[in-house]
Amino acid sequence: MDLLHELEWRGLINQVTDMEGLRQLLNEEKVTLYCGFDPTADSLHIGSLLPILTLRRFQLAGHRPIALVGGATGLIGDPSGKKSERTLNPKETVQQWSNRIKEQLSRFLDFDAKDNPAKIANNYDWIGSLDVITFLRDVGKNFGLNYMLAKESVQSRIETGISFTEFSYMILQAFDFLQLYQTENCRLQIGGSDQWGNITAGLELIRKTEGEAKAFGLTIPLVTKADGTKFGKTESGTIWLDKEKTSPYEFYQFWINTDDRDVIKYLKYFTFLSKDEIEELERKLQEAPEQRAAQKALAEEMTKLVHGEDALKQAIRISEALFSGSVSELTAEEIEQGFKDVPSFEYEGEEVPLVELLVMAKIVPSKRQAREDISNGAIYVNGDRVQDINAVITKENRIEGRFTIIRRGKKKYYLIRYN
Repeated sequence: MDLLHELEWRGLINQVTDMEGLRQLLNEEKVTLYCGFDPTADSLHIGSLLPILTLRRFQLAGHRPIALVGGATGLIGDPSGKKSERTLNPKETVQQWSNRIKEQLSRFLDFDAKDNPAKIANNYDWIGSLDVITFLRDVGKNFGLNYMLAKESVQSRIETGISFTEFSYMILQAFDFLQLYQTENCRLQIGGSDQWGNITAGLELIRKTEGEAKAFGLTIPLVTKADGTKFGKTESGTIWLDKEKTSPYEFYQFWINTDDRDVIKYLKYFTFLSKDEIEELERKLQEAPEQRAAQKALAEEMTKLVHGEDALKQAIRISEALFSGSVSELTAEEIEQGFKDVPSFEYEGEEVPLVELLVMAKIVPSKRQAREDISNGAIYVNGDRVQDINAVITKENRIEGRFTIIRRGKKKYYLIRYN
């Protein structure tokens, strides 16, 4: 398959301005393309993964990707897909976020490739020094008000209200495309489906400025979930690419819990497994869904891609330990990841009777219930069942001196922390 046919098979094409023209260009030349990422937080989240990995697919096919960090547009706010005005962040904050995003993007794109090295650009470099008169005369004059009002990103906000600040976002993004077209010979912009209006505005500016230019736009579909909930969100919140905000274990768990109805689509979208490999996983899903082979493959591929082989091994170790109950084999760092959301209690003393600790940590409501649970074999300390009602928790029961893990019943975990 050529690149566009593969993107079509993977379901990664939502709209293209000129499919046959783009196919011909990609088959004839090494094309420079770009995608923009606005710094709206100190990390990208998995909602950004699809365009990032699509840039990577283009690079693997021999083309040259530019990841554009929106140091300037991030100060303005993109109205696309938003119901209300974004809170404007201080310039220094946006600059810090821009630098963090640069670091994250460098994990996925090859900046040292011999023939088609990727490049990071920041639109603050050309928008930051642009004076208002030049902007209005050289850029703004190319956009009719009716043209801008017809864009879905603007229309959807007319009733609720849109400021001139966000209204001008489309023109700034169009100017980015023109700038990269002129300085980098960038012929293609890709983005999420909500970026179609901004991308076509860029093509319009290029056409008016450069004449009959050979430039194209391609959008990627919005990632959806079969159950109707928002992709990339869990009860714990957003799934981030930064391991300090979302641990590799949490990241692994997000993917392994993928619905059967979504998993093949996500394997096509996000992984670099071949057509044959994905079709084999689809067969296994149909024949033995309880084995969750497709989910395991998805979780392993994504965790390895985003966090590396060592983090993947660690995530699997934590998952297996929690499933088997063999938690004493985990390191303190792994416990920090795997037990991030379980109830915890800080204890500052030395030794403590288990009965008293169960009550203090609110694991059981009373000493009578504590003694009953211990006698019945319902209490585990670091994975080992304890049935002695006179048992005492000592320093020997602390993992790396920091944690004791108590389990009540089959699945209710509690974490005792020590200062």
